[in-house]
Amino acid sequence: MIIAVDGPSAAGKGTLSRRLAAHFGLAHLDTGALYRAVGLAVLRSGGDPSDPATSIAAAKALAHETLDDPDIRSERTAAAASKLAPIPEVRAVLLAFQRDFAAKPPGDARGAVLDGRDIGTVVCPGADVKLFLVASAEARAERRLKELRERGIEAISSDVLQDMKERDARDQARAVAPMVPAQDAVVLDTTDLDADAAFENALESIESRSVV
Repeated sequence: MIIAVDGPSAAGKGTLSRRLAAHFGLAHLDTGALYRAVGLAVLRSGGDPSDPATSIAAAKALAHETLDDPDIRSERTAAAASKLAPIPEVRAVLLAFQRDFAAKPPGDARGAVLDGRDIGTVVCPGADVKLFLVASAEARAERRLKELRERGIEAISSDVLQDMKERDARDQARAVAPMVPAQDAVVLDTTDLDADAAFENALESIESRSVV
């Protein structure tokens, strides 16, 4: 079973995806971490994530252990990831990684949950279930601000909101794999939902499709 969970930053994809994976005994892949890991590598090399040659080289040299680096969760790294994500050659390298994970999930998992921005439309268009999470930019900015402060990172609310809006615009407008719901995706608005309510809504959608 493959479950695709898409949507913008801080809509709740990661938390929901991990809970769904644990509930159904599936492997989980945060595909955004791949792009952030590449972005982090580019930043550490002093390069420009918007430069195709630099980002393509970083994608090809991506080491799996980088996915566990806490610095990939920084706002600076996330912004870099959004800048390199539209580069076709970067996407091709990471697309192969994602599809291989879905086709051959690690361990004894009987399937996988992948979360990102184009899982249901590009990476796994044949996924058994496609969820697309949305939430207001203001609600998502508040969540991100809380997350940053819990990690001891000082941040200004207005800056976080502006960065989020700019990232949304880039992700939605890019020519390659824009962030849009798949035609058969279930759209779940998490603006006023906590993690438990979002999980229950997702479970209901999955079970109603008789794929479990």
